[in-house]
Amino acid sequence: MKTIYSPESERLSKWLRKQREARGLTMRQAAELINKPHSFIGKIEVGQRRLDVVEFVWYCEKLGFDPVSGIHALKNP
Repeated sequence: MKTIYSPESERLSKWLRKQREARGLTMRQAAELINKPHSFIGKIEVGQRRLDVVEFVWYCEKLGFDPVSGIHALKNP
């Protein structure tokens, strides 16, 4: 099974979107903060692209999310 389609990957994508929305950021605003196109954010949030561990921590830090909370979201649905 590819991990991009796993339940954990889906939970993480949803968690990232929820965190972005909770901070009142649009996909375009988030993309500007991390210096990526807004499609990058969209693909992550709909599960078309996954982040490796280093990218995940970087992404969270740039957008003001706690990466440890994201890891807990994987383990506790």
